[in-house]
Amino acid sequence: MVQSRADQPDQIARAIARTRETVRPCTQCGFFTMEPLCEICSDPGRAFDQLCVVEQPTDILPLEKTGAFRGRYHSLGGRISPLDHVGPEDLRIDALVARVKAEGLGEVILALAADVEGEATTNYLVELLKPFGVNITRIAHGLPAGGGLESADELTLYQALSGRTKL
Repeated sequence: MVQSRADQPDQIARAIARTRETVRPCTQCGFFTMEPLCEICSDPGRAFDQLCVVEQPTDILPLEKTGAFRGRYHSLGGRISPLDHVGPEDLRIDALVARVKAEGLGEVILALAADVEGEATTNYLVELLKPFGVNITRIAHGLPAGGGLESADELTLYQALSGRTKL
């Protein structure tokens, strides 16, 4: 960029500045948008009874690319991590509870990481949401497609065995 003779570095800088000025979190789910509601939340063709909970807004993108989920999302903005001084009050958990109360959801799908912080957040949310009578599920964990047993860690193998399905 230093050696660029054109105005390309200036264009990049302006684009970054313009993005920071115009893109903001969706008021409902936390995804990226330039409007109050993102395209997903404002899409009337989405399943309004399913809500997929993710850690970060960027986690929505790979789920959307699959085309397998046609419901709506809720980004927590992180996960519970006491070592990093992140507690439930630092996340968008109150907004999640408000949505579960107000929207009459049939299912809340937890799509959080399978590490210690992700598991702690998942367990916290399950206990918090149980009283609302909503069906709480989680995405499957286990071996990646094309992955072998020899390269899998113990937790991945445990989850793969525990989450097996009948064929």
